[in-house]
Amino acid sequence: MFDPLPDGGVVRKLWPHEADDYAAHLLRLDKDSRRRRFSGAVSDELIRRHAAKARGLGVVVFGFFVNGVMRGSAELRRDLSPLSRNGEAAFAIERDWQSHGVGSALLQRALLTARNRGIKLLKMYCLADNERMQQLARKFDAELKFDFGSVVGEVDPPRSTWLSLTREALADQHGLMATLLEKQRNLFRQG
Repeated sequence: MFDPLPDGGVVRKLWPHEADDYAAHLLRLDKDSRRRRFSGAVSDELIRRHAAKARGLGVVVFGFFVNGVMRGSAELRRDLSPLSRNGEAAFAIERDWQSHGVGSALLQRALLTARNRGIKLLKMYCLADNERMQQLARKFDAELKFDFGSVVGEVDPPRSTWLSLTREALADQHGLMATLLEKQRNLFRQG
């Protein structure tokens, strides 16, 4: 169903109580990765506020976890305008985990979820010098448009089907089980 990830990592949706894990991950980004994720320099406080808002309506955040620590993320935001079927995706991967297939796994999950939410146009914004993000977008057949120092990748996810809904449900169940097993491992390590 999904490609294997490095070091037994798991991609799963974040639970609402995991906003602090999301913030900690974004705060660990090196200066260049942070600039690329937010299209410029941002303060630690802005990152904390952003992560806290990621629990809002129309937002789904996926995390790439290794040993219970979030090392990569994909944030999917649906445009909440009543007639809009657009969405936006943003990605952040800590430097040591870049170029290991993590971005592909995160985008794959974001596209599946966008598809099942009826999003017809998914946009991914990045700086013009962010070649990794452009390469990732091209891998998923995104149309790239260059505009004033930035790039917009647009993907048209196919319509949802019974199979796509089942794939998302199974992936969510796998994520839940992975979370529970990780919590249990941590309890044994502490005890």
